[in-house]
Amino acid sequence: MTTPLEVEPGAAGEPEAILQGVTRIEGRSLWRISWTRLKRDKVAMAGAVVVVLLILMAVFAPLIVKAFGNPPNEFHEDLIDTKNGTLAPLGSFGGISWHHLMGLEPVNGRDIFSRVVYGSRISLLIAFFATLLSVAIGTTLGIVAGFFGGWVDAVISRLMDIFLAFPLLVFAIALAGVMPDSAFGLQGNTLRVVLLIFIVGFFNWPYIGRIIRGQTLSLREREYVDAARSLGARRPYILFTELLPNLLGPILVYATLLIPTNILFEAALSFLGVGIRPPTASWGGMLSDAVTFYTMPHFMLWPGLAIFVTVLSFNLFGDGLRDALDPRSR
Repeated sequence: MTTPLEVEPGAAGEPEAILQGVTRIEGRSLWRISWTRLKRDKVAMAGAVVVVLLILMAVFAPLIVKAFGNPPNEFHEDLIDTKNGTLAPLGSFGGISWHHLMGLEPVNGRDIFSRVVYGSRISLLIAFFATLLSVAIGTTLGIVAGFFGGWVDAVISRLMDIFLAFPLLVFAIALAGVMPDSAFGLQGNTLRVVLLIFIVGFFNWPYIGRIIRGQTLSLREREYVDAARSLGARRPYILFTELLPNLLGPILVYATLLIPTNILFEAALSFLGVGIRPPTASWGGMLSDAVTFYTMPHFMLWPGLAIFVTVLSFNLFGDGLRDALDPRSR
């Protein structure tokens, strides 16, 4: 006699339900569950689509400009109103036409569409690599501080406080302003890009460092960590095998939210004249040039709209990713 929970095996040793054609229940990993939840968030997916399109635009900028625009530094003085002295683009809406989809810049007649497309390369390049630097430093120091505790935690925590109190914008303006045209084997805007990545990335790591430290303090007391210690696991194994995989969620979420912050910071530096030097196109630099021609709103509209759409898309995607990776949210 069998209990109700027991099942008589069939010819192949399978339960009766499976023999009748019922499929097995497939287990799902946490990452698969998170991906399913993220796909249901239409707003986050819309932000992700825009982010992917922006990345593709930056990567294939030369092909896009060749097909739909003109070289970003090519002047078109013949399309500028020099007879009346307004120096405004000829035609309506700032010279918008099939050959110049977003119009022309005043005075020199450079194609705004091409400069916006090429400006995405500078903004995304600096934002991505600065975020990568911040995540690398913040994750390393945060997990070390949270796991070891004691004087190690005290030293790293005070270091975080010092960096958080540091006047980053003032320091960036001062350092970028006195940097020579060539140093460390680099010159021109290549040196500027590397310098901005270092400034933005190196001084922003305490934010993610604090988050990772708090998560590590919670995870190090979990049962699976105690089990690993009881089995004789060494500290590097616990750090990289037991703790780090469980920290990937917060790291990914904060990285997606830090990228738009870095985009705004780079745009602010270029706007103040200490970022990327002209004639290289950058969104902040275009806004700085547009201030002089405030009576021509189209000149300021397009780079401002590009920054707005980029930052909004990253924030929407980051919020959706945070909700998808949080098991407590619905």
